[in-house]
Amino acid sequence: MQFKTKTLKNTSILFTFFLASLGVVNAQQAKKIDGVAVVIGKNIVLDSDIDKFKQEVEARSEGKVKISDCEMLEELMQQKLLAHHAVIDSVVVSQADIDSRVKRSVAFFINQYGSEEKAYKAYGFNDLEDFKKELTRVQKENALIEKEQKKITEKVDVTPEEVRVYFKGLKDKNELPEIPAEVEIAQLVLKAEPTKEENERIVKKLNEIKKQVEGGASFKLKAIINSDDPTAAQNGGNMGVITKETGFVKEFKEVAFSLEEGEISEPFKSPFGYHIVLLNKIKGEGRDVSHILLQPEIADEKLNETKKEIEKIKADLKEGKITFEEAVKKYSEDEDTKSNGGLIINPYTNESTFELARMAPDLFGRISELKKGEFSDIFYDETREGEKMYKLIFLKDKTETHKADLVKDYVRMQQFALAKKKEEEIVKWSKDKIQETYIKLGNDYKSCTFKKDWKKGNK
Repeated sequence: MQFKTKTLKNTSILFTFFLASLGVVNAQQAKKIDGVAVVIGKNIVLDSDIDKFKQEVEARSEGKVKISDCEMLEELMQQKLLAHHAVIDSVVVSQADIDSRVKRSVAFFINQYGSEEKAYKAYGFNDLEDFKKELTRVQKENALIEKEQKKITEKVDVTPEEVRVYFKGLKDKNELPEIPAEVEIAQLVLKAEPTKEENERIVKKLNEIKKQVEGGASFKLKAIINSDDPTAAQNGGNMGVITKETGFVKEFKEVAFSLEEGEISEPFKSPFGYHIVLLNKIKGEGRDVSHILLQPEIADEKLNETKKEIEKIKADLKEGKITFEEAVKKYSEDEDTKSNGGLIINPYTNESTFELARMAPDLFGRISELKKGEFSDIFYDETREGEKMYKLIFLKDKTETHKADLVKDYVRMQQFALAKKKEEEIVKWSKDKIQETYIKLGNDYKSCTFKKDWKKGNK
């Protein structure tokens, strides 16, 4: 069990497939492990990055989108140009925003692949921590790019007439997009909490282990025997060297950095349960630490009680005694959705809609047959932190697959028209910025035909 916290959207169409960028490195950190395709300011793109992006694009489009190396490189160069000038323009992104993006992303991938291990292994990482570190880096760059794009296009708008002309142009060329079936869903969550007596039992046990270790017992052996963190237990509780920037939960870092070498903490609580931490050694700005995690057990009676409670809420909803938004505000215990009526945000797009065909299989199975305004069956769920809960899904809205219609899909077409106009504004910006930015193309790409003058000085 991991207990570290470290979430994907980009306004470029191709960059919605951004996961292939996991592993792209900064020029200051890069090692010559494969060919350098291009250097943009202080950022680089490697040959392997182009291959990864192509594979991701083709996989996500189910083979419908084919793209050449040169086209892929130009997409990547555009993003690196934006990221480079975001830094020059002192664009600021908050750590809270990045953490939120990463948290949603991790939850999405776990749903998509079925487990933490399958998620990080799917992208070539050895553990969840490394995956989160890379997600954090990628999400920070994405946030910088988005803010720079927003700054460039903040004054761009479209009129109703421009939307109409844009739609007619697509229709005349028989290029109207197909709008996929989409849903908007909300959830109500009730958690089954351990009793006060169970929490006290766990704290007492940790205090006993602490006393035994201070009396000469092996912390490593105690972790192997007792810890509910299987990953740490395999290593005798050792978590390696952490820093204040490492993505561990706040409670853990605060305790770890308050200890002296060889000292064991008092039991403390985090979202993952109760811990004691041993500070093995201070290493500069880092701390080599070990821990033992115990998670309180939740009795079957408590689970049954929680299930009955949410069943009663569902009955009141179906009888119209309370609205779903009112019920969420009054009862739901999910902090991420409680404040917005239970609305679930798509972590892949940061929007409130989900393409039905692209939903995680378990969620698809629960809502695919529902009609607008209907509720799912109540179901049990458990987080990676060990929290146990029952959930109820409400289908707020649903649209079937169809060809774009100016009236029915006016908002969507307005977004498309606005996106096109913003893209044109960014093209103008790019032409100017390319001329004042250091760009060095690798020899293998100097023969490419680009839409913009990326070859300046590289002929």
